[in-house]
This record gives sequence, structure tokens and C-alpha cells, in this order.
Amino acid sequence: MPQKKIKRQVLKNKLFNKRRLVILNEDTFEETFSLKLNLMNVFVVVTLSAIFLISITTYIIAFTPLREYIPGYASTKLKQDAIVLAIKSDSLQNNVELNNKYIASIKKVLIGELEYAKLNKDSLQNTTIAKSEDFDVKTTKEEQELKDQVAIEDKYNVFDNAKPKVNFVLFPPTNGKIIKNYNAVTKNYGIEIAVAKDTPIKAVASGTILFADWTPTSGYVVIIKHKDELISVYKNISFLTKSIRDNVKSGEVIGQAGSADFQSNNGNFYFELWKEGFPINPTQFINFQ
Repeated sequence: MPQKKIKRQVLKNKLFNKRRLVILNEDTFEETFSLKLNLMNVFVVVTLSAIFLISITTYIIAFTPLREYIPGYASTKLKQDAIVLAIKSDSLQNNVELNNKYIASIKKVLIGELEYAKLNKDSLQNTTIAKSEDFDVKTTKEEQELKDQVAIEDKYNVFDNAKPKVNFVLFPPTNGKIIKNYNAVTKNYGIEIAVAKDTPIKAVASGTILFADWTPTSGYVVIIKHKDELISVYKNISFLTKSIRDNVKSGEVIGQAGSADFQSNNGNFYFELWKEGFPINPTQFINFQ
């Protein structure tokens, strides 16, 4: 025990013994600066200085923009911009996928891979009627005749009598004699016009081309989407001047009329007009003569 006390006393003396730090002029040995200190003072000062430097460095890295100059640290603004761009790119990718699926479905209908009845609203109405007939409900002969009459009127009223509102003037795609008129009953949802070969075909209004490709039955087919949910369809085209996703103006040439090489007719131009998913009679809005 006495030895331990002696060692402690010696250590204490070393730590607290006063010393003097003197700075002398080398030429004259004149004392320039002197400082009284001990080892404990030096230890405390060095420790506090280290803690201060560590604290300042941590603050700079955590709370000031200076951390952006340290390798490995990215800018906060760059991170935010990257997140925003990632969200926008994801939304754009979803929109592109939806547009591609929509265009692919139109293409399948045009080339005959899908039955038109699967995309016709009347087929949905008929399916609903068929399901309702599954119930065992007895009706009189007069009620059944009235029911059939109302069903027929509802079915063809949209196509024959309705006149959808179009808020802009439609330009004729071409001029010529109409040799086959619009008839929803026979499922002829467009008109056929006799034209000479290589006759220019023009857009009826400004819009965006949704589809422009070759089909085995109708040659080149162009589908243009206009405002007010109006869609125009141009068939039996032999040469295209526009491609898919192009923007066109009213009266702008999109192609040339075809020849008798197509299976659908003798090369006559075929035109359809659709409003909100329903076919409408083009002659109600366009003068083809």
C-alpha cells in the first residue's frame, strides 16, 4: 500500500508540477515570451481542442451545404430532383404502355384478329339482355312485342337518329361519288367513295395519328384522333405521307388512294367517323360532292 501511495504521489507531482515555457531570442538570448503550465493543463487543453474540432466537423457535415464538397455526399437538391424525375418517368412509362396497348387493340381489330362484336357496345347491351332473360319471368304476347320493339329502337337509335355535337368544321378527306352509304343495320359504319388512283387523301380536322399501318384487307389504314372525342378512319390507302404519333392539320395530305389490289373492294376509298366510341354518318357533317 505505501508503494502505491508513493507512485500516486509521484504521478500527481508530475502532472501538477509547474513548468515554464520560454521563448528566447536566439541572438541575444532575450526572453520574448514565457508561459507557466503543467502537464494537466496541457492534457485538458488538448482534449478540449479535439472535442471542439470534432464538434465543428460534425456540424459542418450534418447541417451546412459544405458537406456537398466532401466526396461521397450528394446534394440534397440533386436527390429531390432525382426523386421527382423518377416519379415522372414512371408515370410516363405507364402512359406509354397504356397507349401502346390501345394502339395494339385497334391494330388487332383492323387486321381481323378480334371480332368486332367484342368491342361493340351493342354486344354489351345484348349480353345484359341475355342475362336478364335467364330469369324465369312469364310475359304476355303483347308485352313481349313491346319489349322487342323498344330493344330494336334502343339498339339502332344511337346509329341512325342521333346527331352528336361537333364543335368544329370537318374538311372532306376527298371528293367523289358515294357508291356505298352508311348503314348501321348492315354494320356498314362508313362510306365508300369512288376515286381515281393516287388521289390525295386529307385529314378532316387537326389531330394526332393513333394508327398508320398496312392491313391485308384494307391496304394502309390511318386512324386520327381529334378533339371532342372524335375519331376519323381512312382505309384503302396505297401510300402514306404520315406516320403514327404525327400531328396533322385540317386538310393536310396523309396519303394517296389505293388500287384494286385490296380484298375489301375495287380500290375505292373508305371512310369512317366515330364519336365517343360510336359510329356516326359522315355525310351529316361533311360534303363529299
